[in-house]
Amino acid sequence: MIRVRSMLMTMAAPILAVALAVLITTVVLLAAGDPVGRVWGTIFSEPRPRNIVNIINSGSVLYLSALAAAVGFRMGLFNIGVDGQYRIAAFAAAYVAGQAWVPGILNIALAILTAMLVGAMWAGIAGLLKVTRGISEVISTIMLNAIATALVAWMLRSVAVPGSNNITTTPIPESSRVPGMALIPGAHNEIYGFVFLAVAAGLFYWVLLSRTRFGFNLRATGASESAAVASGIDTKKMILAAMLISGAVAGLVGMPLLFGDSYSYGVTFQPGLGFAGIAVALLGRNHPVGIAFGALLFAFLNEQANALQLQAGVSAEIVKVMQGITVLSVVIAYEVVRRANRAAEQRRVAAELARARAEATEVTG
Repeated sequence: MIRVRSMLMTMAAPILAVALAVLITTVVLLAAGDPVGRVWGTIFSEPRPRNIVNIINSGSVLYLSALAAAVGFRMGLFNIGVDGQYRIAAFAAAYVAGQAWVPGILNIALAILTAMLVGAMWAGIAGLLKVTRGISEVISTIMLNAIATALVAWMLRSVAVPGSNNITTTPIPESSRVPGMALIPGAHNEIYGFVFLAVAAGLFYWVLLSRTRFGFNLRATGASESAAVASGIDTKKMILAAMLISGAVAGLVGMPLLFGDSYSYGVTFQPGLGFAGIAVALLGRNHPVGIAFGALLFAFLNEQANALQLQAGVSAEIVKVMQGITVLSVVIAYEVVRRANRAAEQRRVAAELARARAEATEVTG
């Protein structure tokens, strides 16, 4: 009964957060004089089949980005460098895949391995700076984001396909492209074949953190570094390992887009995925299932926002406002739920102590 109550309270937190975000966004819309009814009617209208496909595709990418951030969060690290890690990893994977040094599926495997290694290496720089020099990973990953952006821009111009208006790497050959899946009736577009990559990454994350000694040590270090040291855990090793794993997962973020949509890396490759992943990880409380719901929610809002300008005469940026408010609301909602759970636990313990005292009095009396 107690466990059921705790689960219900935990489920109430994200619901409360979304409700609070809707309320505050409504106030913003009213203050701006925008048509509130048409805005919410557009956002929460039933998506068309092609929109559903876009939501699933976008959600899978956001899910991978959020998992990368969540690994750091569970360790007590704020890896704000997912954006830079995924950019430089996607570029490296696109370049390797475009060269087609090996055929077909082997080329795909080689590109994925390259992306994971490059992402881990880039995140590992921040990990090394933290364990050797005590430099905050927040500062180092922010700087590494800027360096990655500039470095990729320079390398892209060096390897760009000549004679093209769009600056891109050599396109991936047809034999190494991952075909989509026509799973949604009535949709002309297809779900990325690499959606299964996101599912596999989620399962890996759950098994690693919940079913292995390494995961226990990682969570223990994140909960209390001093207690972990007292337990004999090498905290520096765990910090570095967490950053490497986070970077490796970040390297996978661009793979669904690269192999299922763009087939090359260019100046128009989708930006901002790393920062969105941080918000999704916070919304999902670093749990693989919660992150999945958060990713789909953000993808749904992004997709539905496309029609706001035409149908409601409101800028689609209002959805960004709502997403930001949702993340802030999550912090507030989970704190409210945490305090409510603690108060309920205190009342339960007090009731049990009172009952035990009464029984003891009856026996002695």
